[in-house]
Amino acid sequence: MVGYARQMSDDERFMREALAAAAFAATHDDVPVGCVLVRDDEVIAVGENRREVDADPTAHAEVVALRRAALAQSRWRMDGVTAYVTLEPCVMCAGALLNARVERVVIGALDEKAGAVGSRYNLLSDPRLLHEARLTYDVGVEESAALLRAFFESRR
Repeated sequence: MVGYARQMSDDERFMREALAAAAFAATHDDVPVGCVLVRDDEVIAVGENRREVDADPTAHAEVVALRRAALAQSRWRMDGVTAYVTLEPCVMCAGALLNARVERVVIGALDEKAGAVGSRYNLLSDPRLLHEARLTYDVGVEESAALLRAFFESRR
């Protein structure tokens, strides 16, 4: 019998890039969270948690990626953009994604303590707010959770 390799979906491919960014965050003692912004199958920005290295409480992966994309494009609107995030966004990051008008968010691991895109709150699906994003869950969930688990276990 001939072996067969399953083709990786675009969601899996871009989440792997977000996972690489998350792993990089851990190298400078930041919680390993990564975010990749994609438009028309092209990466427009990558961000990783940088709170420790930048001494900036707002330097979450999503905010870093949005800032980089806005600078690269000279515009703040992220029309047609999909965000791939290894950990469910917090309230601040969900608000940033909402205000940037990101079209879709693909989420790795859920954050039962601080998640604002389904776990604790549902900011990106609230029709009372100015924008709603399509959501996809559980892409790269095992890898995302393993990175976080290893990071926190190493600090105990």
